[in-house]
Amino acid sequence: MRRSFTFLLRPTSKQAAALTQCLEDHRQLYNAALEHRRTAYAKAGVAVRYGDQSGELKHIRADNPGGQGRWSFSSQQATLRRLDKAFAAFFKRVREGRTPGFPRFKGRGWFDTVEWPKDGDGCRWGSQPEHPTATYVRLQGIGNIRVHQHRTVKGRVKTISVKREGSRWYVVLSCEDVPAEPLPATGAVNGIDMGVASLVTTSDGEHVANPRHLAMSADRLAAAQQDLARKKRGSKRRRKAAARVAALHSTVRRQRLDGAHKAALRLVREYDVIVHEALNVAGMTRRATPKPEDDGGYLPNGGSAKSGLNRSIHDAGWGVFLTILSHKAEGAGRELIAVNPANTSRTCSRCGHCAKENRLTQAVFRCTACGHTAHADVNAAKNILRAGLALRDAAEAA
Repeated sequence: MRRSFTFLLRPTSKQAAALTQCLEDHRQLYNAALEHRRTAYAKAGVAVRYGDQSGELKHIRADNPGGQGRWSFSSQQATLRRLDKAFAAFFKRVREGRTPGFPRFKGRGWFDTVEWPKDGDGCRWGSQPEHPTATYVRLQGIGNIRVHQHRTVKGRVKTISVKREGSRWYVVLSCEDVPAEPLPATGAVNGIDMGVASLVTTSDGEHVANPRHLAMSADRLAAAQQDLARKKRGSKRRRKAAARVAALHSTVRRQRLDGAHKAALRLVREYDVIVHEALNVAGMTRRATPKPEDDGGYLPNGGSAKSGLNRSIHDAGWGVFLTILSHKAEGAGRELIAVNPANTSRTCSRCGHCAKENRLTQAVFRCTACGHTAHADVNAAKNILRAGLALRDAAEAA
């Protein structure tokens, strides 16, 4: 099994400056490689590949030993592969008829991660094993950086990445051969319905509260963003104000992750089988389609209400929660089943009658056929559980 471990770095001021310069040089390498591909195709019709650009790295490093030449060769190759993946995704979208989205140049603040593809090649985890209390990671051109290691790393370290979030630096370890830690069987099964009023509602009738971290920090964020807008572009005060905004967003993100981990862990500990909706969060949060009018204007399309709903969905963090739940279920040996969410909120869990009129309000379900009344989310969770168990039985029968 493969897992990632994220730890806070404690660089010195000189190391923080070196990390910043490392990110900047990799950003410039990415942009230069993108410009190379664009120019070669526009002027000569030549498609430049990763192998061509990787072969030119040694000349780039030799011409600039104090700049590009001081960083790890393999980390620079990883940056070029990152660009190659962006082009591969672009061509895939073209083939599928979707909006292509040509790869773009990375501005300052939009390139915050550098990867070293192999532990021991330009980087080393646990570079000072003789130290009695602290853990260090060594990065070529930067040195040994102290790590705030709050948990044990399991498995074999495969890749090492460094990322910047505001004024903080993190190291991310991708580990292979992580042993599974199966939990004792409970014999219980459950279906869960994702929502905005409650983050999760189970088929047992339990509601996991949605903390609404972004909404709780909205006033502070608005004040910080207004303060940022008043600062002169390029000034030191504007950079400090931008750092405060980034710190608030980072706090919200960590709070959301913490809540998702705790909620997912509780479900995994209590149930052997968990059934959830296969949600297309990106599609659900797409902006409302404009409705053009004959005179050149636009008709009302509910865009304001849709925008508020999208914000609430992102604040709830459905995608983050389901990803974490999937990883924890895999490690604990639990079975996770995804089902089609269509009509789960309109179908009666008792008689199976499906009608739009069954869902009276956001919270109340009353079947127009049999009169069954229940909390709408609990009724949906029971339908989700039934559909998941039916899928499992069909798979076992096949």
